[in-house]
Amino acid sequence: MATQNEVVSADSRSVPRWRNRIIALLVAAVVLIASYFVLAAFIPRWWGQRIADLAHGSFAKGIGWGLTFGTLCTALALVLLLIAPLVWRRRYGRYIAAVSVVAAVVTAIPNLMTLTIVLGDGNGAHAGQRILDVDAPGFRGATLVGAIVAAIVVLGAGFLVTRWRRGRRTECPQLSK
Repeated sequence: MATQNEVVSADSRSVPRWRNRIIALLVAAVVLIASYFVLAAFIPRWWGQRIADLAHGSFAKGIGWGLTFGTLCTALALVLLLIAPLVWRRRYGRYIAAVSVVAAVVTAIPNLMTLTIVLGDGNGAHAGQRILDVDAPGFRGATLVGAIVAAIVVLGAGFLVTRWRRGRRTECPQLSK
């Protein structure tokens, strides 16, 4: 049988636990906000410099690298995202799906960094735009074209494969077992 002192001490332990959680959440929020502002200034400039180093001021190289990054990063990310629902109900499927989604996000990072330059309105984004305009002309537009082409090809192939699999199941029901 619990005494009154034991009940009070149990309640007093839960108050600091909540206080500690609230403090930890506030600290995490401050760190995330500070990280955002630091990265918003750094990432566009850094990515612009990396692409400028690849293109060396050449219009053809800027377009070539833009098509390469846009096509490959978009296609791989979409394929990895399409794998996730296909393996979801299999053995270890949830883990494979989670790894697939994380890998898709990692694969899309170059396109996302280019997007921060294109859509950003801060000083870092404007610096990245100027760097790409001078040292990697054509990169931003070619990245967009490559991403659109890759999205159309991958989603079209996914549609055709899905349609083929459904048609095969209706023609041969014994194969779907």
